[in-house]
Amino acid sequence: MDPRLLLLLWTPAALALEVTLMNTKLETSDLGWTTYPRSSSQWDESSGLDEENTPVRTYEICNPNLPQQNNWLRTNYIPRGLAHHIYVEITFTMMECASIPSAGRSCKETFNLYYYPANSNVATDHFPNWMENPWIKVDTVAADTLGRPSDRVRGGSLRSNVKTLRLGPLRESGLYLAFLDQGACMALLAVRVFYRRCPAVVASLASFPETVPAGLVVSVEGNCVSGAEGKRPTMYCREDGEWARPAAGDCVCLAGREETDGRTKCTACPLGYFKQESGESPCQTCPQHSLSTSAGATVCTCRAGYYRAPQDPATDPCTKPPSPPRSIVSNLNGSTVDLEWSEPQDSGGRQDVYYEVRCREYSAGGGWVPCSRLFFTPSPQKVEERKLRVSGLRPQVIYNFRVLALNGVSERSGAPALGEELNVTIDRDLPHAVMGIQQTAASASSLSLRWNPPGPPQSPNRGNILDYEVKYYEKDRERPFIRFLKTPGTQALLEGLSAGTVYVVQVRARTEAGYGAFSGDNTFQTMAQGAFLLPDPEKAQPQVELIAGTVGVGTVLILIVIIIAVVCVRKHGSNKEPEYSDKPGQYLIGHNTKLYIDPFTYEDPNEAVREFAKEIDVSYVKIEEVIGAGEFGEVCRGRLKVPGKKENYVAIKTLKGGYTERQRREFLSEASIMGQFHHPNIIHLEGVITNNCPVMIITEYMENGALDSFLRQNDGQFTPIQLVGMLRGIASGMRYLAEMNYVHRDLAARNILVNSNLVCKVSDFGLSRFLQEGSTDPTYTSCLGGKIPIRWTAPEAIAFRKFTSSSDVWGYGIVMWEVMSFGERPYWDMSNQDVINAIEQDYRLPAPPECPSALHQLMLDCWQRDRAVRPRFNEIVSALDKLIRNPASLKITVREQPGSSQPLLDQRTPHYSSFSSVGEWLHAIKMGRYEDGFRNAGFTTFSRVRQMTTEDLLRIGVTLAGHQKKILSSLQQIVPAEKMSGGSAPFY
Repeated sequence: MDPRLLLLLWTPAALALEVTLMNTKLETSDLGWTTYPRSSSQWDESSGLDEENTPVRTYEICNPNLPQQNNWLRTNYIPRGLAHHIYVEITFTMMECASIPSAGRSCKETFNLYYYPANSNVATDHFPNWMENPWIKVDTVAADTLGRPSDRVRGGSLRSNVKTLRLGPLRESGLYLAFLDQGACMALLAVRVFYRRCPAVVASLASFPETVPAGLVVSVEGNCVSGAEGKRPTMYCREDGEWARPAAGDCVCLAGREETDGRTKCTACPLGYFKQESGESPCQTCPQHSLSTSAGATVCTCRAGYYRAPQDPATDPCTKPPSPPRSIVSNLNGSTVDLEWSEPQDSGGRQDVYYEVRCREYSAGGGWVPCSRLFFTPSPQKVEERKLRVSGLRPQVIYNFRVLALNGVSERSGAPALGEELNVTIDRDLPHAVMGIQQTAASASSLSLRWNPPGPPQSPNRGNILDYEVKYYEKDRERPFIRFLKTPGTQALLEGLSAGTVYVVQVRARTEAGYGAFSGDNTFQTMAQGAFLLPDPEKAQPQVELIAGTVGVGTVLILIVIIIAVVCVRKHGSNKEPEYSDKPGQYLIGHNTKLYIDPFTYEDPNEAVREFAKEIDVSYVKIEEVIGAGEFGEVCRGRLKVPGKKENYVAIKTLKGGYTERQRREFLSEASIMGQFHHPNIIHLEGVITNNCPVMIITEYMENGALDSFLRQNDGQFTPIQLVGMLRGIASGMRYLAEMNYVHRDLAARNILVNSNLVCKVSDFGLSRFLQEGSTDPTYTSCLGGKIPIRWTAPEAIAFRKFTSSSDVWGYGIVMWEVMSFGERPYWDMSNQDVINAIEQDYRLPAPPECPSALHQLMLDCWQRDRAVRPRFNEIVSALDKLIRNPASLKITVREQPGSSQPLLDQRTPHYSSFSSVGEWLHAIKMGRYEDGFRNAGFTTFSRVRQMTTEDLLRIGVTLAGHQKKILSSLQQIVPAEKMSGGSAPFY
């Protein structure tokens, strides 16, 4: 900015200072100025009175009738001091020529001012010459007010004029002034010579010294005031002695100080306040549970018992360690115990609560020692979820578990919050290892085995053998596929084996105490192709029965498969399932079918984006808030306003900065896929933004978010007919995708979005997660290699990566189970490998509580091992339509038959047949959140609980209809311990 423009911007309150070099008003004796020429018509010095009747020395001249006059009056030498420009203030009177009777044409009403610069007093009567050169003319001075002779006749005085003239710049040490009269009738009443300087001032937390301007504007650097720091600011001193606004640099108050008195001081923060860093911000009130003990605090110290973690900012309140965890419970299953506990009553004001589980065992020597040879899942340190599994417990050993609640400040307090203690003991011994494994028959594809029950004879603490588990795999294969088989007796038939191959076999027994150790390795070899080993004559009868039974069952299954295949072929005609290809989206399809085009088949994938996704102007989109995080960046909610269309809410996926070209291509591939789909149950693509940063994908906004979390938040709030309606919408969307010959691969409730009208739409078409190496998400991790969502994926897709619409049907069956269980995790807390093993053993998920039988049967149809006999999506839609038209069919629910046994049910939350307390029962049915409400309301025994009504539940705080129904229905099925013993079971 031009410094001269700053003259108009700002002037501080301090007035300019004036330094006087000469003032005739202060003189009491003759001035002794020099006149030229010396004649009777020259300037005449005399004494007079000014308008205030103060005596002054004046010079007068009045020759209005003389032609061609040049009457000079020169001052004495005037040193300029520090001035570069000076001001001359002249007070004078002037007579009007027309009022003077004797005035001729040469009468003037003006005079001229000159100056002559000099380094010393060098003037004489003849030097400098009395002419304009070498004198420098300043100006011709005219009077604003002219006097008349009549003014004096009436006893008055002439009105004076005041003119201030500027001259310079001056480089010499001083100067002379000269007044030239050329026919005026006037009097010089006073002459004052002075210059101006800018006063010392404090502005913008900086002090500026008193400054004499060296020109129109001079730049002056200031110094930060006490208690401030920063770059030295600059302010401009104007020639008239005024300051212009600071133009550069900035001072800010130090930590512990704030600006006061109009940014002229940095004052220390008062007690109870603090300021952590230098800057313009004011002092802040000390956060909660902290205080400052002296003025100028840069941080507030925590009160006794409260702390800050090293990563906590000084602006956060002080916090304390959490209270102890509550209600630790255990579920013993064989040699494994599952521990669960409730969160602390007081989190200490922090969100980073975690837990630590300490374990000790009672040694044979009679003292407590740290636990050994146990396996914890997850690690007992830094446990974030309130549950832990401990494996490898030994019989007849007392284990003591204690849970600690910790947070970010627990280490500073030095006293972790210890929860309740819990002792766990396995009363029964584990079975011994199985011995004497023998081969009784063999073929090219099977082995028949038998073994002896584990010995020695069963002890009272060992329990009965419940079943056996056979583990077998190919011996010489580098990475063998390990398979498991369960059998109730001491014999097994291993099928589906390779001809002429050696297999390693191990067997272990299971009692109520859990599994015993596996036997040692036993090797057996299948026969070459076409050969068959007859059974041992001594053991022929049971083996013949086993083989005959197996052949009979196999024959029946083959007939059933043939019948179903014929029906399906006739029913579907040309609607043939697409054949699998290694690249998603590439299938062999028939005519009259719309083709889904894989964007990765384009030579330039950006061309696919341009073809299938509309480019949106970034100005049409307004981001309002971040609602989540995606694989590539943030997911936001915003508004889309396209000219001529109604403004709508949209979801916005962004690609975070620093991406590679491959990541950009994978990110936009989802838009290339989505843009090909147009169906009410498929998420709709609005368009993409690729010409600005960040790159964005714009889709319709689904108010209720992901289906799994939505169902968990509304547990029990929907009727079966509403849930079936949601499932019907999902199936309709998947039918459309199947007709497009698109295989989703990741159909799960987390990838279904729900809008405000409960319409479900299939989403998440980004396939990069299956191709990207190094993923740490356990949902997409397979021990078999690759990235696969194990719990939702069909067996053939897991084993051979054979993805088809039929594998999507399997995933749809899992989605059905998620919906009917209100967002329960499929297979609960089983590991991925356990899930794979269970599916191989034909285990299928049981019906969720109160699930209609027809829906569970449809799930089982979706989970057929043979993908060819699974229903198609158009059949699933038809089946659901029939259920919707016949709501009475949804009232028939699945009930477990007395004494029935479902494999692997020990992996779920246990279903007890009796409970020792009301608290134990509530936790078993996952209603432990209401434990305190039951206790406070006096429902501490089953005799009282059995009398509960819906009104009682509302009073306790059970307001969700689904939870009320779950509690009341569970009361009709339990057999309380008090009934069995005749006593009254306590709450704890």
